[in-house]
Amino acid sequence: MDAALFLRDLEEKPEALDRLAGSLVDADPFAGLSAYPRRVLILGMGSSRYAARVGALRLRAAGIDAIAEYASAEASLPATPETLVVAISATGGSRETVDAVARYRGRSPIVALTNSVDPAPIAEDALLTVPMLAGPERGGVACRSFQHTLALLLAMNAQLTGVAFDGPGLLRRVAEATAHLLDKRHDWLPMALELLDGDLYTIAPVERISSAEQSALMVREGPRRRADATETGDWAHVDVYLTKTLDYRALLFPGSRYDDQAMDWVRQRGSTVLSVGAPVEGAAGVIRYPHDDDADVRLLTETLVAELVAATWWAA
Repeated sequence: MDAALFLRDLEEKPEALDRLAGSLVDADPFAGLSAYPRRVLILGMGSSRYAARVGALRLRAAGIDAIAEYASAEASLPATPETLVVAISATGGSRETVDAVARYRGRSPIVALTNSVDPAPIAEDALLTVPMLAGPERGGVACRSFQHTLALLLAMNAQLTGVAFDGPGLLRRVAEATAHLLDKRHDWLPMALELLDGDLYTIAPVERISSAEQSALMVREGPRRRADATETGDWAHVDVYLTKTLDYRALLFPGSRYDDQAMDWVRQRGSTVLSVGAPVEGAAGVIRYPHDDDADVRLLTETLVAELVAATWWAA
């Protein structure tokens, strides 16, 4: 792992997004899948599982029985021809995911999402192998592959539910938003570093819970600081207590109907919150970017704030 190379990986996000957008113009990578499968099991670990949680929730909202599972679970949905298994591993060889897929091989249709350019163990006998096209992550941190996993899960959702989806158009807006945050970082990053300096807590609505989880992971993985993620509504049940005893500093990804509930406690107890993508009453600051009124653009873009904060702390 290397802090300078991690920063370079982040700076190459717009280029990688354009590459993925171009591939979606040429072909739908999920065109071989039938609409409305009986059930969907999405397997992964770490960042892959964070993305899977969002993908599974969207499928359930569309009426498909879908779950995101820790690949390390000893047992999950039974292997049947009616269970579509989606295995996610940027390297293609995550031990837990490879072991989990083995239980379904030859008994359930398998789709493998991987960033590996070599034959991947999770893709053995897969019905479809979908390349993430994130490029090599030389810093040793899954940042672009996380972003591309989310984008591809949105594309898969469209194929499985029959809903129209302009993947290339979305990815180009995300590339613009990402490039803006990168180009303007000298305007907002010093504020973020000052407001968030300490243990970091990240808060996001369940529909974008991956943003909170990935952001906290970036702070733990690179600079090795304490960081934890919470869903916005659940925050009032599990994390509100910390605002009374700690110098509580949080990165908030707004959009939940329960933002005000959380911010009411924050205001009462003088905690520090930095909002990303929209102003929130009581926040000490806000970071904006193009297209941040689009929930899908937010989902695919907003973790870059924590990634750049983490990259700076790591380098120091």
